Amino acid sequence: MNPRPIVAVVGKPNVGKSSLFNRLVGRPLAIVHDQPGVTRDRHYADVWAVGRSYVLIDTGGFDLDNDDPMGARIRQQVALAVDEADVVVCVFDAQTGMTDADREAVAMLRRSGKPVFYAANKADTKGGEAEALDLYRLGISKVFPISALHGRGMGDLEAAIVDALPPAEQEESPPPDEDSEEDSEKIERPARPPRVALIGRPNAGKSSLLNRIAGKERVLVDDRPGTTRDPIDITVEKNGRSMVLVDTAGIRRKGKVTKEADVLEGASVFHAIRAMERCEIAVLLCDGAAGIAEQDAKILGLAVDRGRAIVIAVNKTDLLDTRARKNLEEQARDKLSFVPWAPVVPISAKTGRGVGNLLTTIQSVHAAFRSRIGTGQLNRFFEQVLATHPPPTMGNRAPRLFFVTQAETAPPHFIVMTNEPEHIHFSYQRYLTNQLRKAFGFEGVPLRVTYKKRRRRGEDEAPPGVQGKKRRAEADRRARRPAKR
Repeated sequence: MNPRPIVAVVGKPNVGKSSLFNRLVGRPLAIVHDQPGVTRDRHYADVWAVGRSYVLIDTGGFDLDNDDPMGARIRQQVALAVDEADVVVCVFDAQTGMTDADREAVAMLRRSGKPVFYAANKADTKGGEAEALDLYRLGISKVFPISALHGRGMGDLEAAIVDALPPAEQEESPPPDEDSEEDSEKIERPARPPRVALIGRPNAGKSSLLNRIAGKERVLVDDRPGTTRDPIDITVEKNGRSMVLVDTAGIRRKGKVTKEADVLEGASVFHAIRAMERCEIAVLLCDGAAGIAEQDAKILGLAVDRGRAIVIAVNKTDLLDTRARKNLEEQARDKLSFVPWAPVVPISAKTGRGVGNLLTTIQSVHAAFRSRIGTGQLNRFFEQVLATHPPPTMGNRAPRLFFVTQAETAPPHFIVMTNEPEHIHFSYQRYLTNQLRKAFGFEGVPLRVTYKKRRRRGEDEAPPGVQGKKRRAEADRRARRPAKR
């Protein structure tokens, strides 16, 4: 089957491209804000509509009058999206009428030779649809008055897009619902590549690292913090294995966020955290030139709280000498001491130094994150631990550990059956977790160990409080029985 067709959404800044993108995708993936220029990079998403599937691209607003270097690079990203697209949707603002920039955009799209549909957005009322008629003066044969916010006119536009797609070689079926347990039992899905979120403070080099791994300028890079806003996903293949890298917006301290940027930056941080939750591995990128900061620890804590596997990458080591690099790694261990199990990898996204080692570490951590240890192997390990270091007595109670089993993966979750779960000292719990990590190579992986009380037969018929009452009542009845002569 041919690769899925691609549809690009283009237009001037602040005409509602991201709103249309979210409407077609059916989910709020792209950040929507009144400020022009929010979207900068190409943002891809899968769409299923009118019996066909395709890939949709959201692009930054191209402003031909903007001579700023960032504006020029956004225009380059838009041109790349148009070149790879099979169909283009050009969005206008129905409320502002026709402009010189609209004329130039139409001329550029006509030169591309691609099927182009022109949508007049913000036509929320009948009056708005009438205002959109002014765009016919551009020589356009068909204008679709729509409201991406309210969904007006979307049916006609979606049908036109699907009709213009290249024909499919075979009948397509809708993708299974990821949240449906019924579908997951009936459909055998191929193993998905691991998702890796690049997280950290602004200007730590996340976008530079993504471009280095991708081997091309997939996302915009700029010295000014806050260049990345929407999470950007790309699939790369390294060492014969695929992975999805997710570039996220930098997360600053609240004290450094101005009131003017508060709403937009809050949306960027929200999307960055959501991207982290959708991933299996979080790579914290630290700025080696600036040193490890308290904010790095806070960002890493967000990933640990969500049970993600962790890799710490210290970037910009090309700016440091050998001694400074060694001191920086020690500083990272000290400032991020709450994750002593996370590997620290020094890299330089600019020169590529250490990037290969980082990719190897990510693949190793992902294998450990999804590994399952057999119950027999676990309990042979368990017997050795108990023989060497049994649990200490606590509160005049002697806990006994009977056996251990693994309940879940990603992250690994172990269940230890015991007679006194509340009397196992936290230091012994930490010791047992460290021994599990050491024995089975869980580097970079958060381990969850739950201690459960092993009940006798029949004890599960009533809650513990009721069980105690029943036992006391039975003892009282026996005491009142007359002695047998």
